[in-house]
Amino acid sequence: MFQIPDNLHPACGPVAWLLGTWGGHGRGDYPTIEPFEYGQELTFQQDGRPFLHYFARSWIVDENGETVRQAAQETGFLRCVGEGKVELLLTHNTGFTEVWYGVAEGGKLELRTAGVSFTETAKEVVSGHRMYGNVDGELLYAYDMEAMGQDLQPHLWAKLQRQ
Repeated sequence: MFQIPDNLHPACGPVAWLLGTWGGHGRGDYPTIEPFEYGQELTFQQDGRPFLHYFARSWIVDENGETVRQAAQETGFLRCVGEGKVELLLTHNTGFTEVWYGVAEGGKLELRTAGVSFTETAKEVVSGHRMYGNVDGELLYAYDMEAMGQDLQPHLWAKLQRQ
């Protein structure tokens, strides 16, 4: 059972349902890679200020759900600016950073990139669109990506349970 912390900043109310650790599995696909399945763990935490700290790690799994190798990690801050408006700052282990803007309401968070920067050894990522939703107590999300000369299109989707 989820309980809203007493010290939650009021601006974080629309995203409070994200707090905690979530785990589960998802699928990925993109024209420049082979389709894959992955396991993932996401953590959202807060300390009373108007933001949530976010950390995610994933690993590629085989058809039996066994870990094949470690995969992406990302970390950042979901800044709650009031009236359900949010800003997300993300850094990825693969060499790029992103600034996102979005809106949270009714158990849904939708974000779009405002800017992406990447190192000279990273793959070129141009833009993205993320949706997170609380569906019957589970966290469902989808990530669309524009990268490597491809148009914005579905890349990742997952269904996670609160741990």
